[in-house]
Parts: sequence; structure tokens; C-alpha cells
Amino acid sequence: MGALRMKLMNSNTSTDAATRNAPYSWLGIAGEASLTLGVVGLLFFAWYLGVNDWIQGSNQSRSASEVASQWDSDTDDMFGKARGESDGTLAPVEPPVVGETAEGDAFAVLYVPRFGENYARTIAEGVDLATVLNSHELGVGRYPQTAQFGELGNVGIAGHRTTYGASFSDIGELRVGDHLYVEVEEGWYSYQFRNLEYVWPTQVEVLAPIPHQPEAQPTERLLTLTSCHPRFSEAERIIAYAVFDAWYPRSSGPPAEIAPIATEVT
Repeated sequence: MGALRMKLMNSNTSTDAATRNAPYSWLGIAGEASLTLGVVGLLFFAWYLGVNDWIQGSNQSRSASEVASQWDSDTDDMFGKARGESDGTLAPVEPPVVGETAEGDAFAVLYVPRFGENYARTIAEGVDLATVLNSHELGVGRYPQTAQFGELGNVGIAGHRTTYGASFSDIGELRVGDHLYVEVEEGWYSYQFRNLEYVWPTQVEVLAPIPHQPEAQPTERLLTLTSCHPRFSEAERIIAYAVFDAWYPRSSGPPAEIAPIATEVT
């Protein structure tokens, strides 16, 4: 009888202990699950902002090369020769003005040596997210209400600082005097970086013909790059201003600074 009572007591004790420990077991499982999900989330975040940006950026760069290659092919057919490196002689004429382009169509290629020796991005008409800025082939768009390349005034272009290829990832690294080049079918526009500015998203006057002076008449050809600031946020905008300094006709070949990448696609 005593042995039977002891067995029952032991059984009850084990049941009580299991009941008391049950919440702790579930907490442990929940904690491990949360930790696993956190690690998976971090890995996905790293892939999305790192590897995925690199992949999409490579696709956008390849697309830009294909656009430039087509212009080269057209020029070769017309003149019977391939383009070479510029001899430093700039055209003494006014740069040509780019004609109207349909929304979402690529019409220019942007080169920024400061962003990397192989950096090239296609510029399309418009800044629609789905068809231009988030595109696997495009990534940079021109604000339709701004000037066209070659006109007096301000050409405004936009690109992501993070995600979707991060075309303007290094916009904050630009230094005074850095060159930015825009290739079109007729040749290359050259711009020199002037300064950075940080504004609220509502300050659209940065895209005026003379930034912040919407009523003034332009006397220069400007290029304005816009992107989000700070990184991973849309709270503000980072603005990069550059001023036109030279025109290189296609018949003379690309500017020497970008010749390695510009001639690579021929």
C-alpha cells in the first residue's frame, strides 16, 4: 500500500512539474522561432539591398551599353568608320537639342566616373516608378517638365539611392569638379559637378530653369540629379547640381575620361 501511494505521488509530482514547465517550453519554442525569422529577415534584407541591387544594376548597365552600341552601329553605317577616342578638340558650335521622346523610352546614357569606372545607366523619359525608376533595364528618368539636353535651362533626372539597382547610390560622394557625361545619338554632353543640397520633398523649385528662381530666365545649361535622403528613407531629397562645359560630337569620339567604357560596347 505504501509503495502504491509512493508511485501515485511520484506520478502526480511528474505531472505537476510537466504542467509547470509547459509555458517555459512554449516560450523557448517561440523564442527560437523568432530568432530564426529574424536571421532570415536580415539575410533577405541584405540580399535585397546588396546582391539584388548589384544584379539589377548590372542589368541596367548592360542595357545602357546596348543603347550606345546601337548608336555606334548607326554611325558606322553612315560614315563607314567606328568612333575613336576624342582628340580633345571640342565642337565650336552650340550643342544639339534632344527631340521629344515618348514616355518610358530610353534616349540617353549617363556616365559618372565617380560612381565607378564601369558605371553607365540609361536615361528614359519620365519618372514613373513602375516603368522607369524600378525598371530592370532603365533606372534613371528625366522630369518631363524640365529642359531637354542641349537647351538653356535645367535638365532634371531622378534615380533611386537604394533598391532597384540604386542608380544614384553614391550621389553623396560627388566632389566639386567631377565630370558627368550624357551620351545621345549625336555625341556627348559634358557637365561639371558644382554642389550638393538637401531639401524637403515639397521643394520642387530645385527643378526650375534656374534652381530656386522659377521666374528667372536661364543663361546656362544645368543638370540636376535628385534622389532620396537619408539612405533607406524618403524624408528628404539630396540634390546634385552640375553645369554644362563641353560638347563632344560622335564623329570625334568620346571624352577621354570615359573612353574605356564608352568604346567597350563597340
